Amino acid sequence: MELGFADRVFDAWFSPTRNSQGTVTGVIGVAGDVTERQLLQHRLHEVEKVEAVGQLAGGIAHDFNNQLTAILGYTELVERSFDANDPRREDLREIAKAGRRAATLTEQLLAYGRRQPRRPKVIDVNSVIKGIEPLLRRSVPESVLFRISLDHIEPIRADPVQIEQVVLNLVLNAKNALAAGGRLTLSTALSDVDRPEGARTPDLPPGRYVVISLTDTGVGMDEATRSRVFEPFFTTKDLGKGTGLGMASAYGIVRQSGGHILVTSEVERGTTFTIHLPAVSEALDAAPTEGLPTPSLGGSETILVVEDDPTVRGLTSDILIDHGYEVLVARHSRNALEVGTSHAGTIDLLLTDIVMPGMNGRELAKNFQDSRPTTRVMFMTGYAHDDPVRSTQPESNQLLEKPFAPRGLLRKVREALDQS
Repeated sequence: MELGFADRVFDAWFSPTRNSQGTVTGVIGVAGDVTERQLLQHRLHEVEKVEAVGQLAGGIAHDFNNQLTAILGYTELVERSFDANDPRREDLREIAKAGRRAATLTEQLLAYGRRQPRRPKVIDVNSVIKGIEPLLRRSVPESVLFRISLDHIEPIRADPVQIEQVVLNLVLNAKNALAAGGRLTLSTALSDVDRPEGARTPDLPPGRYVVISLTDTGVGMDEATRSRVFEPFFTTKDLGKGTGLGMASAYGIVRQSGGHILVTSEVERGTTFTIHLPAVSEALDAAPTEGLPTPSLGGSETILVVEDDPTVRGLTSDILIDHGYEVLVARHSRNALEVGTSHAGTIDLLLTDIVMPGMNGRELAKNFQDSRPTTRVMFMTGYAHDDPVRSTQPESNQLLEKPFAPRGLLRKVREALDQS
């Protein structure tokens, strides 16, 4: 049996003692402290839950993003064919908005499962927060006193767009808890962790951390709600008013960035979210240079498009042909190798999906370049997990993530072809 004393849990075994006549004369008991084992079991359960959701998201992301690529791509092409004053253009924009919202849901699922594509940079969290401060303040009603306090901190290595997403999700979550007004404080600080901070953050190794905290004086959460706050699809909002993915994706992003997120709350007293992200002693990455001339997105080179989804294959080919490129098409990797053998001229770019039946895109690229070493390669994917793609290919190879817009496709193709 299990016994609980304060914050400790024990497994206990009891056995009677008997005299020579068999009469029970007493009881012997042995108790073992299993608190740490229970904590480890709870953490294992959380990891398994994250992995299950990640596998689900990865399984649907590829096919779903193929369909969204077709929806968004053809919507944009049809919109461009209408006169500027045609009222149907607005209907098409609404279709595109719905498509982008669907793409966001997929990204949030991938973020929770730590499978969202990342573009990490050495960044200053304070600068990231200042950049979205106007958006944050517009998101909070005037009845809430919103204070932002940014302390001197050190850089971190993370995807700046993902960090923006985390902070915005936290603020929007807090806003819902402050319907009757109150105070909201967003702050940053630097913290040295000399040892794991007890049972609350058992997997936070010693080191230097940038800490992001968000504290509200709202309605707070009971223990049952607090324990589920990071679960995907869990929401306290009314039916139809939330997806239940905002906090789940924040959790996934923080963990994917090597950090830890903790929530403490008390009913009618408020809630605090605390994020630890490892600090780095590196120089900040340079910001993109503004004002550079926009390069031409068309060309005359020969591109082999390899895509097993016929709709995406047709859309991609149509866009490239409309902008002057000579396009060859293949349904799968074996077909692509056949085209490479039979085509007498130069093939300047191999544009291939990664996930295909039989030989995948990475294997195709290797085999294709064995016979055509000067052909450049660019990958397309609806499921851009960092490791399988980026860790096995040279840095010069480009990656086009689905769903993509026609202009995004053309820009990436031009970048791949123009590499020195």
